Amino acid sequence: MSTARLPGAKTSSMRKIFSIIIVVVLIALFGFLYWRYFFVYAEGTKAGVLNTIQKKGFIFKTYEGKIIQTGFSNSPNAAIQSNYFDFSVSSERVAKILMENSGKEMELHYNRYLGALPWRGMQSYVVDSVYRIGNAKTNLNAPFQ
Repeated sequence: MSTARLPGAKTSSMRKIFSIIIVVVLIALFGFLYWRYFFVYAEGTKAGVLNTIQKKGFIFKTYEGKIIQTGFSNSPNAAIQSNYFDFSVSSERVAKILMENSGKEMELHYNRYLGALPWRGMQSYVVDSVYRIGNAKTNLNAPFQ
């Protein structure tokens, strides 16, 4: 008994396997890109004195800021140390509020991503709202967004 094969049977199965591999690679690539650039890794608040907020960039103009946080050091030579919190701002409205209140104590809400996108900002920390401005002890009823 001899079994006859059709001439196109082998190329058809190879084409099917190649298509499945392409689909799996594309799904893995999109999953990785989502995880790296759009998945919120952490969120929280930071408080300190707003040192600077500026709009900068060559192609994509984004808002970048810096907060100075004071704290205590473990070093015996320095009793107080300053920590800087560098961040990007996602909303032009929030950036305007920050620009109007530069130099004041404030509390900001941020989302942390694993990677930065050029149109979202240069930092992985992206501020999306302001909880408190000044030395008020109570939080605002609704954050400035």
